[in-house]
Amino acid sequence: MNSRKEELEEFRKLNGPLIDVRSPGEYYKGHMPNSINIPLFDNEERSIVGTVYKNYGRQGAVIKGLEFLAIKIENIMNKLFEVINDHQMKSHNSQFSDPTLKIYCARGGMRSQSICWLLEKYNHKSVTLKNGYKSYRKWTLESFNKKWKIVVMGGKTGTGKTKILKLLRDNNYQIIDLEGLASHRGSTFGGLGMKAQPSNEQFENTIAEELKGFIKNKKIFVEAESANIGKCKIPHEFFSQMKTAERIEIKKSESNRLEELIKTYSIFEEKDLIEAVLRIKKRLGPQRTAIAIESIKSKDWESVCKSVLEYYDKCYDYEKTGANNIKTLDMTDIFDDQTTLRLIKEYMKS
Repeated sequence: MNSRKEELEEFRKLNGPLIDVRSPGEYYKGHMPNSINIPLFDNEERSIVGTVYKNYGRQGAVIKGLEFLAIKIENIMNKLFEVINDHQMKSHNSQFSDPTLKIYCARGGMRSQSICWLLEKYNHKSVTLKNGYKSYRKWTLESFNKKWKIVVMGGKTGTGKTKILKLLRDNNYQIIDLEGLASHRGSTFGGLGMKAQPSNEQFENTIAEELKGFIKNKKIFVEAESANIGKCKIPHEFFSQMKTAERIEIKKSESNRLEELIKTYSIFEEKDLIEAVLRIKKRLGPQRTAIAIESIKSKDWESVCKSVLEYYDKCYDYEKTGANNIKTLDMTDIFDDQTTLRLIKEYMKS
C-alpha cells in the first residue's frame, strides 16, 4: 500500500508535488497555494454528480462519476506523470527521486482516494489530506483568531508606504503586503497595471500562509487599509487587530506626494485613467472631474493628481478616525533607503 491519510501539519511536511483534484470552479474559489489543479470532473460534471447524489444517493453518484472518469483516466494520469517528472527534474537530488504526491479534494473523500488508488497501480507513492480542503480552510480561519503583534503603516496617498514595506521586507522585517496579495492598491485607480484579483477566499488563504512563516512575538508591519481592497475583504478578526494596533503615520510634503503619484500613474493609458476618474465623479464633483479628465488628455499630470488629492485626503482622514497609539514619522524629502531604515529603527526603539 503506497497511499495514506495525513493531518494537515504532517501533510505539509512531505516533499512532493501538491495536487488539487477538485473542479476548476472549486479551485478558483480557493486552494492551497502552490497546488496544481488536475480535476477529476469539470464544473458541469461536478454539478451533475452532485445532483445525482442528492436524488439517488451515494451509489448513483459514484456510478455517474466513474462514467465521467472512464473517458479521461489516461489524460489525468499523463498530467500526473508530467508533474512527477517536472518535480524530479527540478529537485536535482536523488533523495527526492521518488516523490510522494500530496493529493487533496474537498473533504478527503472519493476524489482524492481514487487518484491515490490509480497512482498505487503505477507504484507511485501518494498521500491524501485528512478532511481535505475543508481542514485547510479551518486552519486558515483559525490563523486570524491568534493574537498578532501588528504595526500599521499609515500615511496619506503618495507618502510611499508600499515602497517602505518592501524595503522593510528586503531587510528581514516581517511584513504583509495586503495590496500586493489583493492585486489592488485600494483606490479607484488601484487596479491599474495589476493582475486580476484573487477570490476573497484565496486572499484569506495567502494572508494565512504569510502569517504561518512569521515569528509569533516579532512585529508584523502592514499598510493602513479600509476593510475592502478592491473586491477583497481583509479577514474581520485580523482587521479588528489592525484597528487597535500601534501605528506609524508617515508624513511627507505635498510636493513629495505629487511627485510619487505622478511617477505611479502617468505610465497608464489615457482611457484607463479617465475611466478611473469617472468611477468617482459623484464624489469628486463636476468641476474637479472635468479638470482631471482635461488634464489627463493634455498629460498635465500635476493637475491630474492635485484634482484628486484633496478627495483622497478626506477619505483618509475618515479612515483614520478612531485610530489611537499613533506616532508620526516625518519623511519629507527623504528618499534614500538607509535613512528610511534608520528612522524606522529609531521608531522601533522609542
